Amino acid sequence: MLKVKKLLSTRIGLLSFLLVCLWIKSMIAYFSVFNLRGVGTAEFILMIINPIGFTAICFTILLFIRRTSLFYLSVFAVSVSLNFLLYLNILYYREFTDFVTIDTLTGGAGVFQHGFDFGSVPVHVFDFIYWIDIICIVILLLLKKIKFDTNHMKLSESFGYFSISMAIFGINLWFAEFNKHQLISRRAQSDKTYVVRYLGLGPWMLTDSYYTHVIDSQRKEANKNTIYKIKDYIKNNRYLAPNTKMYGIAKNRNLIIIHLESFQQDLIDRTIKGTDGKMHVVTPFLNSIYHSQSTYAFSNFFNQVGQGKTADAENMMETSTFGLPAGAFFAKYGSSQTFQAMPAILKQQEGYSSAVFHGNVGSFYNRLNTYKQMGYENFFDQSFYDNSSANMSPWGIKDKLLFRDSVPMLEQLQQPFYVKYLTVTNHLIYTMANEDKDPSFATVDSGDSLVNKYFETAHYLDQSVQQFYDYLKKSGLYNKSVIVLYGDHYGISGSDLKAFAPYIGSSAKKFDSYDNTMLQRTPLMIDVPGHSDGRIIDTYAGEIDVMPTLEHLLGVSNKNYIQFGQDIFSSGRKNFVALRNGGFVTPTLTLTSSHGSYYNTQTGVKILKMDSSEKKYAESVKNQVATLLSNSDKLNNENLLRFYHPKGFTKVNPKNYNYTVTATEKRLAHTNNYLAAKSNSLFSRNNDKSTLSDYTNDIPEVQNGQDVPKIK
Repeated sequence: MLKVKKLLSTRIGLLSFLLVCLWIKSMIAYFSVFNLRGVGTAEFILMIINPIGFTAICFTILLFIRRTSLFYLSVFAVSVSLNFLLYLNILYYREFTDFVTIDTLTGGAGVFQHGFDFGSVPVHVFDFIYWIDIICIVILLLLKKIKFDTNHMKLSESFGYFSISMAIFGINLWFAEFNKHQLISRRAQSDKTYVVRYLGLGPWMLTDSYYTHVIDSQRKEANKNTIYKIKDYIKNNRYLAPNTKMYGIAKNRNLIIIHLESFQQDLIDRTIKGTDGKMHVVTPFLNSIYHSQSTYAFSNFFNQVGQGKTADAENMMETSTFGLPAGAFFAKYGSSQTFQAMPAILKQQEGYSSAVFHGNVGSFYNRLNTYKQMGYENFFDQSFYDNSSANMSPWGIKDKLLFRDSVPMLEQLQQPFYVKYLTVTNHLIYTMANEDKDPSFATVDSGDSLVNKYFETAHYLDQSVQQFYDYLKKSGLYNKSVIVLYGDHYGISGSDLKAFAPYIGSSAKKFDSYDNTMLQRTPLMIDVPGHSDGRIIDTYAGEIDVMPTLEHLLGVSNKNYIQFGQDIFSSGRKNFVALRNGGFVTPTLTLTSSHGSYYNTQTGVKILKMDSSEKKYAESVKNQVATLLSNSDKLNNENLLRFYHPKGFTKVNPKNYNYTVTATEKRLAHTNNYLAAKSNSLFSRNNDKSTLSDYTNDIPEVQNGQDVPKIK
C-alpha cells in the first residue's frame, strides 16, 4: 500500500495509473458493450493496444506543465474528458448500437434529433466502475493520503516520455494501416467501427471532426442553381418513359429485396466437382428462380460499386445515384444528406411501410443514421436478434437465422411493405461453423482456401433463401409480393482469381483485366408471382438502373425525380453500363477503367487499333460515362437535393424515426392496435397469431436450442 501511495504521489506514477485504468475500462467497453469482435488475430491485437498510444499522448503532454496546481488541474480535466468520451459512447451505443460523432454532439445528426431520451438514459448499476479511479484519486488527494508532486520534470524527460507515447501510437497506426489499407483516408472502407476497432475512440473522433469540417466547407460553397443544370441533364439524357406493357404489373404488391452478399453471376448454374469426386450444384434453388417463368432475370447485369462496396450498392438501389470515387457515401455523408429515396417515395405516393433486416450492428457503414435520412420506418439490426456467439458469422447473424427470426417483425408491418434483407454469411472471409455445412455438398480443392469456402457459403446462402421462399409461400405473402434478388458486388478478387478462374470457365494463365471486368456481373432477378412471361434478358444494365425499373413495375412515376439510372424495360436506353472507375461495358466494346484498355466484349480480344468510326464511338461512350459520374458526384458531394423539391414529395425528417428495440416494439404494436380491424399486417390478417410456425425448424441453431429470438 505504501508503494502505491508513493507511486501515486509522483506525476508520472499518477498518469501511469490513470492510463492503466482507462485501458481496463476500454477493454470492458470494447468486449461487453461495443461487441467489437475481431475477425482475426491482427484485429484482436489492435483492439488490445489501441487505447494505450492515444491516451499516453494526451497524458504525457501534461508533463511539460511546470506549475503544480495547473498540472493537477489539467490531469483532472483531461482524465475526466477521456473517461467522459468513453462513457458517453457506452450510453449512446446501448441505445443506438452506434458511436458518437461530431454531428451527434452538436445536434446536426444528433443526440436530440435521433431520439436520445435523457429521461431514460441507459445507465447500468455497475457503471460506477467507469469513474471509480478518478473518484478514488480525488478523495485520496483531498484526504492527503497521496501528495502533490511539486517537482516538475526536466524538459528532456518530458520529451522522452512524450516521444515514447508517440512511438506507441505510430506503431499502432502503422499496424492498423498495414492490416486495413487507407484506414483513415478511406475511413476504414468507410465504417467507423473499423476506426474504433483499430485506433480507438479518440482517433475516431478526430477523424470524424476532420471529415465533418471538410464536408461542411465543401457544402457551404455549393451553388443551388447547379441542381437545375443536373435536372436538365436527367431530362434530356437519362429519363425514359416506362414500357406500357410492364408499367404497374406489380401495383400495390409488397416489395421484398434480398441482397445476396458478394454473390457473382458466375455462381448461377455453376456445377463443381467436389472433394468427394462427385458433381455438385452450388446454388440449385437460386438457379430455379433464375429460370422461373415468373422471373425476369438479367444475364448482363453489372455491379457498379466503388470503395464503399455493399453500401455503394445499397445507395444505387435506393437512390439511383452513384457511390463516391473514394470512400463510402453512407459513412461520409449519410448522417446529414438529403435523400429522395425509395422508402420515402413509396410511402408518400403509395402508402408503403418500410424496413431493413440486417445481421450486423446498426453503426456499420453508418446505416443507423443514413436509413433515417432515407425515410426507412424500421431498421432491425443485430440488436433485434439473439446475437450470442453460436448464432454469429464473422459479419453478423447467420443468414438462416436472419430470415427466420425476422418473421415476428415482418408480420407486424402494414401491407404493402417495402423491405430489404441484407445477408452476411457469404461475405469475405467465407467462414462457416461445421454444423451449418450441408453434409451432402462437397466443395472443391483449388489450393486456395478462400475459393473453397466461397462455394460453401454461397451454397448456404442458397439454402437460406429457399427456406425464406418456402415461408413466403406458406404464409401467403408470396403471391402478394414481388421479390427482387441481386448480388451487390464480386466475391473473389485479387490473387485468389487465378485459383477461381478454372471453375468458372476461365484460364488462370490468361486471366486479364477484361476477365476481371466480366466478373463484375452479378445476378438480378425480379420475381413477379403469377406472371408467366418471365425470361432471361441479355440487356446490359447496372445497379443504378434498378430503382427506376422497380418504380415503373409498381406503377410509380419517377419523372420528377433526379435519378441517374434508366428503366431496364424501357425503349431508347443508353446502351452502356458505367463502371465506378470510369470504364464501361457495351454489347460490343469494354473499357476496363478510365485509363484502361479496350476489348471486344463478345470475344474478349484486346483491341490494339481502331478505325475512325470505332474511335468516335469509344470516345463518345467514354465522355457520356464521365459526364454521368461527374453529375452524380456533384449532386452528392454538394448535397444539391436540399435545393430541389419535386411536386408531391415532402422532405424526410429523420426526427420521426427511432430504431431502438423498445421504441420499435411499441410503435408496431400501437399501429396494429390502433388500426384494429383495418390493420393490414400479416399478423392482424392471421387473427393476431404469429406465422412463425410456417417457418422450417431445419436450422441447426434452432434444433439445438441455441437460438432464442429477442422478438417473439
